[in-house]
Amino acid sequence: MDRFFPHHFEFRFDLTAPLFTPTMNERRVTLADIARLCGVHVTTVSLALRNSPRLPPETRARIHKIAERLGYRPDPWLRALVSYRSRVAHRRSVPTLAYVTNWNTRWGWKTTTANPEFFAGASKSAQELGFNLEHFWMRESGLTHGRLSQILTARGIHGVIIASHVREIDQTLAFDWENFSAVKIDYFPHQPELANVTNNHLHIVRLAMQKVIAAGYRRIGFVMDEGWDITVDRHWSAGFLWEQQSLAPEDRIPAYLFPHKQSLPDWLREHRPEIIISKREFIQGALKTLGWRIPQDIAFADLFLDDFTGKTAGVRQNHETVGAIAVEMLAGLLQHNKRGIPEIPTTTFVEGTWFDGKSMPGASDRGAEAIEVAEDPAVAT
Repeated sequence: MDRFFPHHFEFRFDLTAPLFTPTMNERRVTLADIARLCGVHVTTVSLALRNSPRLPPETRARIHKIAERLGYRPDPWLRALVSYRSRVAHRRSVPTLAYVTNWNTRWGWKTTTANPEFFAGASKSAQELGFNLEHFWMRESGLTHGRLSQILTARGIHGVIIASHVREIDQTLAFDWENFSAVKIDYFPHQPELANVTNNHLHIVRLAMQKVIAAGYRRIGFVMDEGWDITVDRHWSAGFLWEQQSLAPEDRIPAYLFPHKQSLPDWLREHRPEIIISKREFIQGALKTLGWRIPQDIAFADLFLDDFTGKTAGVRQNHETVGAIAVEMLAGLLQHNKRGIPEIPTTTFVEGTWFDGKSMPGASDRGAEAIEVAEDPAVAT
């Protein structure tokens, strides 16, 4: 034997390292490979790797650990095929996602800014992904957090979108979170900290400021409802103050957050901004009082742009995209059986889109054509 094995070899195994690492020429580690090593059925492995609550946490952890040692990697193309088949296959019942709101009235959020578009985007995305989106109002008579959790669980609804919650009720949601995958739209309620998707309000106002400054304006007025600023954790005013630092100190006009001790017409007369960045409804009453025209007397950029005729410059916030992404995120959580409050919550920001318009010509090119100020009363007068 020594003729064939003249030397002594000692083999050592690191049980914490992968048993082997696949290369392009090696076959992938399969569920069957993991099942053989674990001594379980391949279905059990599949459930464990999808974090199915049907298995005890200890079993899932053990199978995950062995799969990692084997160097298992899921096949993305196979997953895509399974996802496609699940979408096109005939279903006896369409799975439902819950869209949970907490406004003063059941449908009051439908008459506000952003919230109707959030729901529209979520509804469209849910339909495209094969889900039904059903609205639940948290102020139903006798409906507690625990009771709503029971209703959703009994109906087999495990995907929840939290949206359209009034800021006055920043109450912790005491759902049975271990039964649900959840995504929150916007900032309220702050607790629990769930996966979150919202508009990038900080970037939106910064984008507007950058465009305004690039057009040659220096005395820039910013008008915002202070409650709306609080709702987005002060990102509106933070973005304005950030970009304002690039201006000369003598050109920095203080932000007008209303309600304010000074009327908006008086504030405009005192500071004489060249342009206002705001929401049209916030300023139109004051401009009418002063007899100022856009853009002859003052230019304007709308942070909540919904007129795309070229008449008004400003930022489209892409609210429907926020709702759509929320559903896409939730579908991913459900696919991987990720339920409960995340250990590390994440926030996805949706950027705004800038549109040029006649309301904001170049600072040196403001011509004679005036844009009529709407007759609706402004919030700040």
